[in-house]
Amino acid sequence: MITTSQILEALTGIIIGQKGSLITNTVIDSRKAIPGSMFVALKSDRSDGHQYLRDAFKNGAQYALIEQGTSMGIPVIDLRNAVDKQDIALSIPPFCIRVEDSLEALQKIARWWRGTLPLRIIGITGSVGKSSTKELAAEVLGRKFATFKNPGNYNNEIGLPLTILNVGRGFEKIVLEMGFYYPGEIEFLCGIAKPDIGVVTNIGTVHAERAGSQEIIAQGKSELVMALPPTPFGTAILNYDDPLVKQMAVKTKADVLFYGLDSRADIWADEIKGQGLKGIQFRMHYQSKSAKISVPMLGRHSVQTVLRASAIGFIEGLSWNEIISGLVGSNTQLRLVAVETQSGALILDDTYNATPESTIAALDLLKELKGQKIAVLGDMLELGQYEEDGHLQVGRKAAEVADHLIAVGERSQTIAESAKACGLPPTAVTWVENAQQAVDLLKYNLKDGDVVLIKGSHGMRLDKITTELEAAV
Repeated sequence: MITTSQILEALTGIIIGQKGSLITNTVIDSRKAIPGSMFVALKSDRSDGHQYLRDAFKNGAQYALIEQGTSMGIPVIDLRNAVDKQDIALSIPPFCIRVEDSLEALQKIARWWRGTLPLRIIGITGSVGKSSTKELAAEVLGRKFATFKNPGNYNNEIGLPLTILNVGRGFEKIVLEMGFYYPGEIEFLCGIAKPDIGVVTNIGTVHAERAGSQEIIAQGKSELVMALPPTPFGTAILNYDDPLVKQMAVKTKADVLFYGLDSRADIWADEIKGQGLKGIQFRMHYQSKSAKISVPMLGRHSVQTVLRASAIGFIEGLSWNEIISGLVGSNTQLRLVAVETQSGALILDDTYNATPESTIAALDLLKELKGQKIAVLGDMLELGQYEEDGHLQVGRKAAEVADHLIAVGERSQTIAESAKACGLPPTAVTWVENAQQAVDLLKYNLKDGDVVLIKGSHGMRLDKITTELEAAV
């Protein structure tokens, strides 16, 4: 972990010559502070971290990065006009470090710390599958190397530097998910992380409302492969099946490894068989070898996740046995949760978020399962110009898979109308305004053998449906 003297050096460029104290972890949430933590007081439109300084120190923090004065009586090292060692002499903890901008300081420290770490970093971006790829890649690499990953969705200009600052020197690999909302964001994150390997999953329509179009999203995602070091030090792992991702090969100076379901890719899969809730089975090919693999991941779309994680493993020198061991022993089944109600119905809760691509993949999983299939599908948000077409696509797929469709939310009316136009009987389609109305519709009507898929954007809060149905008598 980084020390207080190193933080001062990172912020000023001045080596003060004092050893300093080890910082146990860096946090922006005062509730997560532990003895020896550094609390970073960030300001936003919704909150001001300076209001929680006292709580952070009460919970064990010994240091704080601040951008305004404090009346707590704790010593403050003011770096705003520091020019030499006398200006930045260390105090006895606890103390605060005052800067012009706390977020910029956090990012600057993380960039400096990354430069001291003799390890390899894997960056992962894409519209769908970032988190599952990160988790599975960390599982695979962990079979041979001490591996760190960013927790949860720590994938932006705040979460990524926090992740890097909390990496100790004992680690050999870091797997980082990188989020995207606007062009230039991934380039900025790469300037902090300096990734050696870049993985692009796919280019979908999520965030098109902010970015504008799939082409602009692709441009933003390509910033990852453009930031990689040249061959033989860097490698771009690209989706051969996605034309917008495949085209990124010409934008990087790094080696390129293609993955996909096409035999022309470098690492590819065929003989795919969905096994419902037991997982998937397929044959994976790489170079002159192949192996049949069964993994406990749900849905045929998970094959792509496995290929990405395996590609990372091969590049980093893992054997087939080590990679397969990581895949088979993985607990990576992130956001889709299968629960059973007291009536005996099975609920597939995939309510973390939704795009047309991920919803269609979830419907493919529903198709594999036995029983009466009920699809509860909510609005998909942030699709911009692709909103109508995305909901129409999902409606067409729902008509193919579901015995009954419950559409939730204003936008989902398009899903309902599309499903009916594609042959799902009107009596099998119900539209409701919100999650509670869906609960009321399902609560006393589910029976043993029913399979219910619940899928929608996080803002629709469809997770409430699962909670109430689980508790229903």
